[in-house]
Amino acid sequence: MRGRTGRMAVALAATAAALTGTLGLAAPPPAPSPSQPPLPSRMADTGGGSQLITAEAPRTGSTTGTLTWWERRGGRWRAAGSAPARFGAKGLTEGRTRRQGTNTTPTGLYALPYAFGNAAAPPGARSPYRKVTPASWWCEDNASRSYNRWVEGLPADCAAKESEHLADYPTQYSRALVIAFNYARPVHGRGAGIFLHVNGRGATAGCVSVPAESMTAILTWLRPSARPHIAIGTRSGPTAITRY
Repeated sequence: MRGRTGRMAVALAATAAALTGTLGLAAPPPAPSPSQPPLPSRMADTGGGSQLITAEAPRTGSTTGTLTWWERRGGRWRAAGSAPARFGAKGLTEGRTRRQGTNTTPTGLYALPYAFGNAAAPPGARSPYRKVTPASWWCEDNASRSYNRWVEGLPADCAAKESEHLADYPTQYSRALVIAFNYARPVHGRGAGIFLHVNGRGATAGCVSVPAESMTAILTWLRPSARPHIAIGTRSGPTAITRY
């Protein structure tokens, strides 16, 4: 979610945060201390599959953190890759009580229903992939029956100023994954269009973003049969990633 209202404010507020991670490439997977199990093993829930992405920030006010993708084999979780991550310009907040337009990233555990992009799917990608067209929008109008859904051509009840024209973001949405926040049964006003996407100029309006090469690596790694999920949270406190 980039958000049409207040986009300039988000970009200006995020400039300082962008300097931290602009040059960051995919990092080696973080190694847990010998006495500490890997992060997925310490979580309350991992979604029941054998692939998991974790997006962890130091605290709720943070706009940067670490994204790691994990694979469970032989009963053990192992990191397959890691990258610097960016979050909302106003940090993170509990997903169950988040409000739309707050420029916060919702914490919680979410499915990853499909990928999409202005660019073609990378070779070897196995997740369902929707190619953006000139008519592709993500409806974020609270008054619309298509709220928090991809639409080809705007429905009459979905205002363009309240939605995202996906083709307008060739960099951020060159390749992306839909995060199923507020997705199965959307609560109007909670938020729409939360994605894992390629970095823009700075912090996001609520999504999680990573460098382009990391996004490509994730898409080629994901296997729908492994029931992948993403967990978003902080290092500690009420929104600690281990609570989800």
